[in-house]
Amino acid sequence: MQIQLPDKVHKIINTLEEAGYEAYAVGGCVRDSILGREPDDWDITTSAKPEEIKRLFPRTIDTGIRHGTVTVMLDKEGFEVTTYRIDGDYEDSRHPKEVTFTANLAEDLKRRDFTINAMAYNESRGLVDLYGGLADMEAGIIRCVGDARERFTEDALRMMRAVRFSAQLGYRIDEKTREAIKALAPNLRKISAERIQTELVKLVVSPHPDYLRIAYEMCITAQVLPEFDLCMETPQNNPHHCYNVGEHILHSMLAVRADKVLRLGMLFHDIGKPQTMTVDEHGITHNRKHPVVGAEMTRKILRRLKFDNDTTDKVTKLVLYHDQEIGATQTGVRRAIHRMGENIFPLMFAVYRADISAQSDYKREEKLQKLSYIEGLYEEICRKGDAVNLKDLAITGADLIAQGMKPGREIGAVLQELLDIVLEDPTLNTPEQLLEISKKIVK
Repeated sequence: MQIQLPDKVHKIINTLEEAGYEAYAVGGCVRDSILGREPDDWDITTSAKPEEIKRLFPRTIDTGIRHGTVTVMLDKEGFEVTTYRIDGDYEDSRHPKEVTFTANLAEDLKRRDFTINAMAYNESRGLVDLYGGLADMEAGIIRCVGDARERFTEDALRMMRAVRFSAQLGYRIDEKTREAIKALAPNLRKISAERIQTELVKLVVSPHPDYLRIAYEMCITAQVLPEFDLCMETPQNNPHHCYNVGEHILHSMLAVRADKVLRLGMLFHDIGKPQTMTVDEHGITHNRKHPVVGAEMTRKILRRLKFDNDTTDKVTKLVLYHDQEIGATQTGVRRAIHRMGENIFPLMFAVYRADISAQSDYKREEKLQKLSYIEGLYEEICRKGDAVNLKDLAITGADLIAQGMKPGREIGAVLQELLDIVLEDPTLNTPEQLLEISKKIVK
């Protein structure tokens, strides 16, 4: 098997080989190249020690020198070059206490997580696949290198990585690997929230976000997202639904494009349903106020997982507004834009469609037709440039002061009342008309 190495990777490997060392491209870049994908980055493994690597290249950075990693800089582009190593005992279910450098490539590959990530390549020797990675790729299997329990005991995050790779590649997880995950899932509590977040996002934006179901089945979500487990155990006996809450969430994630905010919005849009479920005298389930409860839960969960403020705010708003009725008039749409925000409102169409697509057929066409009509109204409002926020008003507080109003809180209240009038009738948004109307408001 032949892999086309980038020129700079080829140069680094050649430089090391010419100095008498072994060197290979290794890990995910080899896997992705075999799959015909463009690797995000290229990692190189070598028999050279860190100080020997540094002597061979004029510009290097001590990225992880203690663990044998040196970043070689070529034309402002960095490539991680790591010495073959054997990991010592792991002290925190994530990092080895110490590493031992070795001259044996097989020992280095043996410490890696999955067979599909334990392949190496250079042009002189070709593909080095000592643990059956290529066969597992052809069979579509995620399998640990060696003993799965050992691999997951070394690094608990590998359990989430197994599901993430499964979702990214559409592969199934080997049975022994699954059994080890179910047994060791509680170790994920030792992993930092930032690491959990990274893996969750990669899974959520993958081609198979519904593989979160696998994380549930293997007890992973019980550790990192227990709120989702409740959803998987909450029924929906309602004409509008054909799945339980969790399955509805999974199907809705599949129905929206692979955007982080949108996929997270669908993941959490019904997260408040278990807490709000009631059953009426006919056995029909209801979840009144679940968007409000869900938004509060979402903000807490995203903070717990150390998401940035921008993502947290946007996702929380998608959850809060996902079930809100929008008046099917231009006034109703303008008010909704004002209420939800100009950056959030356009995203709601994708959210509404995904939500509807994961429901039953009951009134589906009617719902979609209304949504398309509202979207048309929105496009017309954008085309006309109607005012939907205070900044869109044809006058400012300075204009009111110039007309004789005293500076103070009353100015803000008057502007807000003027906006309310303009949301109803955008033709009134001219300086002359607004100043005239303001006189009546002040009186």
